[in-house]
Amino acid sequence: MSTAPPARIPLLIDTDPGIDDAVALLLAVSSPDARLLGVSAVFGNVGLETTSANARRLLALAGRADVPVAAGAERPLVFPQAQRAGEWHHEDGLGGRADTLPAPGPLDPRGAVELLADLLRGAEEPVTLVPIGPLTNIALLLASHPELTPKIGRIVAMGGALSGGNTTATAEFNVNSDPEAAHRVLAEESVPVTLVPLELTRRCAVPGDWLAELAASGPRCALLASLTEYYRTRIRARTGVDAVPLHDAVAVLEAVLPGTLRTEAKPLAVACAPAGQRGTVRIEAAGRSRPVDVAVDVAVDTDIPRLHAEILRRLRTLDDSSPDPA
Repeated sequence: MSTAPPARIPLLIDTDPGIDDAVALLLAVSSPDARLLGVSAVFGNVGLETTSANARRLLALAGRADVPVAAGAERPLVFPQAQRAGEWHHEDGLGGRADTLPAPGPLDPRGAVELLADLLRGAEEPVTLVPIGPLTNIALLLASHPELTPKIGRIVAMGGALSGGNTTATAEFNVNSDPEAAHRVLAEESVPVTLVPLELTRRCAVPGDWLAELAASGPRCALLASLTEYYRTRIRARTGVDAVPLHDAVAVLEAVLPGTLRTEAKPLAVACAPAGQRGTVRIEAAGRSRPVDVAVDVAVDTDIPRLHAEILRRLRTLDDSSPDPA
């Protein structure tokens, strides 16, 4: 009697590529236990026109131009974005090397929310949403299509910090880019959420020898590794450490391999006042009035050597053969 192969986890990724987003997106398409249904682009590290083109270039590199990519929000819900991240990702979002990737395929004519809604509506099993940029598209999806929330198995989001930020003293970039959207997703929805915060992703930074192994794995991996050099150089100049935090790839690995990260349930809120600690994620005080009873699974720990090895193992398959387009 034959045994059916395990089901592949259906994924929707919302992203703002971004160097670590590039690694995360290629990790998703190189994971045999996942099935990438579509990608939505959002403003963030750079502007929307660039992030949407970068997502399509990366999928073309992986041989997955069949995955639809739609452009979404070009600005936050309420206030203008406080800052971009060109200092770390270059003005093209990919370390000044976007033009070394294949030309981007066509943009899906649907907007991001429409694409996500259509793919959720057509799904036969719960879908994992993986937002690895500002949460604007996801907040708009949940607000405009509440009937589709039963189609969402969980949301695995990279963002936030509970003990010190990278954009302000207390706020992390993705959440600080649109605090109102982040608050909506993290504090006002009943969809299960796993949050992968800055404290953990910083600890999971890959060292230089890991990047050398990636570069030696084949032409696609070498090109991916080359994208990180701009980011790597700036981190080394700032900190003296030769390591690159692949923030978003940590979240994608948890999405495709559930249980990779150890989590603790915490009720969260996001500071949305236009001054002070805007964009700060805080643990909500017990007994405070909340729209719904929400606790977020906050990732607090992982086996870091195993995580590094698993990400590398999966990325190397990009050069084994053409990825399965199914």
